[in-house]
Amino acid sequence: MKSFLNKRAPYIFIAPTLLLLILFSIVPIAVALVISFTDMDLGGLANMDRVGFIGFDNYAEVIQDPVFHKAIYNTLFYVVIGVPLVILFSLGIALLINLGTSRIFKVFRVVYYLPSVTNIVAVAVVWSYLYNPALGLFNYMLNSVGLPDVPWLTEPTVAKLSLILLALWKAIGLNMIIFIAALQGIPRSYYEAAQLDGANTWQQVTLITVPMLRFAIFFVSITTMIGWLQFFEEPFVMTDGGPLDGTLSVSLFIYQNGFQFNNFGYAAAGSFVLFICIIAVTLVQLRLQKNETDMT
Repeated sequence: MKSFLNKRAPYIFIAPTLLLLILFSIVPIAVALVISFTDMDLGGLANMDRVGFIGFDNYAEVIQDPVFHKAIYNTLFYVVIGVPLVILFSLGIALLINLGTSRIFKVFRVVYYLPSVTNIVAVAVVWSYLYNPALGLFNYMLNSVGLPDVPWLTEPTVAKLSLILLALWKAIGLNMIIFIAALQGIPRSYYEAAQLDGANTWQQVTLITVPMLRFAIFFVSITTMIGWLQFFEEPFVMTDGGPLDGTLSVSLFIYQNGFQFNNFGYAAAGSFVLFICIIAVTLVQLRLQKNETDMT
């Protein structure tokens, strides 16, 4: 009996996790995949007899939808500009805090991390006032130095940049903590040997710190890119995709079709297109990282 329990113990311990994974991840994905091949809407949700199988029609329609094309362009805009900025600022702030010896730098950790745990609705209210064209702080500061007002949320391109600024402010804290944890794991003996060889601080950072952080940078880049490909909260609470769909992301497009227009099959097809894109980008990054590791 004891031998039996010892052999089955690992399966017993991981069983709850596997059960939750199947119930809340695998099953919903499978159901969404089935719905994407149907014309399910609100009426079909109440009466399944009204749901019909339509094959790949939803996929063909969503791929040709100009609004979906605009959502893809906006999402790529967010990813191309937002992801490098998040990694750059998170790493830079982590390095500065790690190099600091005063106790004030421990306070900075809390200050920079606070936006990450702040509710997005509360953040949106504050930033809406900051971006207000008539009463906002940003335009007031620009006017104080003789510069004209900026249409922070009323011009499509500027609105996208405004949302990126908000998301950047919110995302730095968590990634900064990851980088600080990785920095704390670098052996001090490396720096002591470099100092004996006469290396200055910049040389220590570029020749020791950054190379030793490559796995942390890879992890942050993958998680950040996946998060920005699913960019939803900021455009949802700040602009609702406007003006003129200028801030509409793919995730918000899926939400609007699913929960505002009640086209569940169409929204499910859009979600699987996004799912395939995320898988493809992740596989490319994993491949690039593997090649880099093999070369070193």
